[in-house]
Formats: sequence, structure tokens, C-alpha cells
Amino acid sequence: MVRSLSLLSLGLVALALVALTGCDGGQERPPQAATADRPAEAKAPASAKDGEHAHKPGGHGGNVVEIGRDNYHAEAVFEKGGAVRLYLLGKDEARVQEAEAQTLTAYAKAEGATEAVPVTFRPAPQPGDSEGKTSLFLGKLPADLAGRKVEVTVPSIRIGGERFRFAFASAATPHDEDMPEKLTDAEERQLYLTPGGKYTEEDIQANGGVTASQKFQGQMASHDLKPRPGDKVCPITLTKANPKFSWVVSGKTYQFCCPPCVDEFVKEAKEHPDQVKEPGEYVKK
Repeated sequence: MVRSLSLLSLGLVALALVALTGCDGGQERPPQAATADRPAEAKAPASAKDGEHAHKPGGHGGNVVEIGRDNYHAEAVFEKGGAVRLYLLGKDEARVQEAEAQTLTAYAKAEGATEAVPVTFRPAPQPGDSEGKTSLFLGKLPADLAGRKVEVTVPSIRIGGERFRFAFASAATPHDEDMPEKLTDAEERQLYLTPGGKYTEEDIQANGGVTASQKFQGQMASHDLKPRPGDKVCPITLTKANPKFSWVVSGKTYQFCCPPCVDEFVKEAKEHPDQVKEPGEYVKK
């Protein structure tokens, strides 16, 4: 009788061990608690389906990337000569986001390279930014990286008192390669406020007696590289024209994709007037 009870007890213990093992093997263990030496385990993000939550090209024609698991976004615009503009956006990519005015140290490397070089991004507050805040940072790549496909990492940026890390890469487009360089203020006034060639005094008055940067201040450009047949195109880049970027030359209204292209076209009208076509000829066939 005693031997039977002992065997029964051993059997119950074995069943209990099997049950415990099965519970531990069949369920995910909770993350270990954080300590001073070990941060809390981060839960891996669910895999997104192909194309899910893909970011569209930004309003300035750059690449939009997320900051902090979609808390915020940044639009990186790479320009001719190695200049880089970094616009901050909210969770809703259509909203401008301000951050504490700060100098960012980023690290850039050519695609596929192993060594990175530091790049400084300085705050450049836009009109409407609050005191001590900025929604734009400006940086410049080293000469040997300008014009190449690069990967850039920003180890730390403060937004709303929190610190984030993010990265972005360049993606050259035909428009980037053909973009005219921005004029200085003196050059711009000379270009727009003096007549010449097909650009007349009447045109200056029709355009409000201002420069393109003054007229279009604060307006965001968006570059559509694939206009459809019948769409008006920018005379400079042949991308889709935007009616909000219009300028009068020789008494006729032309449409462009962005203000720097207006600069180039007015220069063309003054220096090579015979090469300027009628507005109706700048249409996608």
C-alpha cells in the first residue's frame, strides 16, 4: 500500500513538471525588467506589408523619413554643390514641426562605404518659427561626397524635450542635377528689377515689382517628374508646372515647378530672348 502511494506521488510530480515545461515553451516570456545596466527590451515592430505606410516625396522634392517610430518626420533635400536642407515635419507629414534650435552633428558616407565623416547641420528658422525654435536645418557635404549617393545618420536630435536618432539617404533626380544655384540678394534684384531682352519694364510691374523669392516666400514646391500628356511643364526642367509659381515675361504668363527655375527662365529671356518659346509650347506631348 505504501509503495503504491509512493509511485502515485512520483507520477503526480512528473505530470506537474511536464505541465510547467509546456506552459513555458508554449508562451512568449515577458521582457525582463529594466535595470541601471540593462535597458528594457524593446518590442520588435510588426512587419509591414509591401508598400504599407510608404512615404511620398516631400513638398520640397526631397525624401521623407520617420523619426522615432513615426512620432515625427524629416524631409531631406540634397542640392547641387553638396548643400543639404533638412525640414522637420509632424506625425502628419503635411504639418511643419518645430524643434529646439540646436546644432546637429551627423555622419555621412558614400553608399557602400565603411567610413563616415562628420557633417554639421545648423538651425535655420523659417518665417513663422517660434523664438528659440526651428523647423529647418542646413548642412553641407564634403566636396568628395557632393553629387554622390550618400547615407547620413543623425545620432541625436531634441524634439519636444525628447531625443531621437534617425537616418536618411540621398536619391538624385534629373531635377536635382539641373537645378540652378540660388542667386544672391544683389544678383536677384538685378535680375528681376531691371529690364532686358524679352523681359520688359511692364513685366516687372505685372509681377508686382518684386523678386521671385519675395513673391513666393513660404510656399512649398513639389516636383512631379512624370507629367501626363496635356499637362503644362516647367520650361527649365520639363517637370509638371505648378500654377502658383507663375511669372510674366513679354506680357505672357509662364508656369514653373519652383522659384529657382523662374530665376533661370528670366535670365534666359534677358540674355537669349530668341530661345524663349510661347507659353502654349511648354506642354507635355
